[in-house]
Amino acid sequence: MMMHANQIELTVADVRTLLRDQLPQWSDSEIRPVSSHGTVAALFRIGDDRVARFPLVRGDSVEVEAEVRRELDAARRLAGLTRFATPEPVALGEPAPAYPQHWAVFTWLDGDVVTSADVSGSVELARDLAEFVTQVHAMPTEGRTFEGDHRGGVLGDHDAWVRHSIDNSRELMDAAALTQAWEELVALPREAPDVWCHQDLMPGNLLTDGTHLTGVIDVGMLGVADPAVDLQPAWNLLEPVARQAFRDALDVDDLTWERGRAWAFAQAIGCLWYYVETNPPMSQLARTTLAALLDESRG
Repeated sequence: MMMHANQIELTVADVRTLLRDQLPQWSDSEIRPVSSHGTVAALFRIGDDRVARFPLVRGDSVEVEAEVRRELDAARRLAGLTRFATPEPVALGEPAPAYPQHWAVFTWLDGDVVTSADVSGSVELARDLAEFVTQVHAMPTEGRTFEGDHRGGVLGDHDAWVRHSIDNSRELMDAAALTQAWEELVALPREAPDVWCHQDLMPGNLLTDGTHLTGVIDVGMLGVADPAVDLQPAWNLLEPVARQAFRDALDVDDLTWERGRAWAFAQAIGCLWYYVETNPPMSQLARTTLAALLDESRG
């Protein structure tokens, strides 16, 4: 079932054609679709060492090219920055009859995605995540500030979408409790300056050895933003003890922590209803995230 309007269907045969015409050195490699609960790209493994990412939704050609190039640049910036593995840029693919937009190839990272491992209570993983976040936030911004309309800018800019999403979630969760929580969160002030942020620390983007963080496999949303946006794992992954270890390792003040709750809320509420039929694991993750956020506000 398609997740989005205007979603592009892509087959192994299409990918092989693209490789044959554009990257013939890999055209004889085994090509395997990668099972994922991700929502923005179709993934195809090329041999053992590479993975191709294809934006799922058909968009403006100039904007899609800029986004793909930005993902390659993000991978380039993060490569070797921390002790945790991140994908490295390999190649830029061009639009073609087999696929009408730009696409990209990255190195493949081995490891278990944390959604398949019971690590939500791991203090070690929490501290590793904090180390990764700290090192990303320390990159020099060189005068850059937040751009665009995605998470990490101004909370109030998301108010209409969040309220629309709460309204669409009335049969899924307690809308009154969600509304009360959001009204408290959206009014939070902002004091911290923009820093480099990963901006998409979802469980499906994290690799583990069963105890520790070993890698981060999707870096496409890297950008300069509100540092609180990278507190997401506190609620979308970590149980209370590990959550506190994550906070302690980051030394986060109360206001930043609450703003982190706000960004986690804004992301999760949109996924809750939007993916309830087309991507049930993503919708369920949103439900558990929101439940953790509500529990913390009550506590």
